[in-house]
Amino acid sequence: MPPSLPVPAPDAPYLVVVNSEGQYSIWPARRPVPDGWRADGRAGTEAECLDRIARIWTDTRPLSARTFAGTAR
Repeated sequence: MPPSLPVPAPDAPYLVVVNSEGQYSIWPARRPVPDGWRADGRAGTEAECLDRIARIWTDTRPLSARTFAGTAR
């Protein structure tokens, strides 16, 4: 069985990250941002970062799907 990852403290800092398809996620601030993702400049608690994502990522389709459908913004 693989080792379990430590559970971050509730107030641990996170970053909002985005990939080339315009998909958002959160990432622990103490860890390097993984390849294919970039920080969008926002940091905060897990809840703050998730709230930000909920406000700005209103169309969760990948950018390529939005472009194909003609609805990319």
